[in-house]
Amino acid sequence: MFNYKGMVKGALDIESLDYNVIHEEVVAAVRKKMPNDEVLLDLADLFKVFSDSTRVKILCALLRAEMCVCDIAALLGMSKSAISHQLRTLRQTRLVKYRREGKVVYYSLEDEHVGTIFDQGLTHVSE
Repeated sequence: MFNYKGMVKGALDIESLDYNVIHEEVVAAVRKKMPNDEVLLDLADLFKVFSDSTRVKILCALLRAEMCVCDIAALLGMSKSAISHQLRTLRQTRLVKYRREGKVVYYSLEDEHVGTIFDQGLTHVSE
């Protein structure tokens, strides 16, 4: 059922609310727990890394096994240079680390937190 503005009867149009009630104690409590701007910017940069499907695929692969660039390129059907470019971004945001064994460089997740972030995101989108 619709009202005269074309809205569903009983629906709340949040955009049109016009009130100025500030719950000072809630604002103060939350303000104390907010990280500083630099930390929040770093967090935003971290989440930006997850916005690229190739990087997400690389993280998914490295969640399963340590791999070299050639292995990742073969798995994803991409060039080694394209994979190397994405790995550089993942290293800069401290999501991926590497170790050298002779001439081969192996990549893995930086730590267990990266796997946790990935698994939580996957769980969230799968619900």
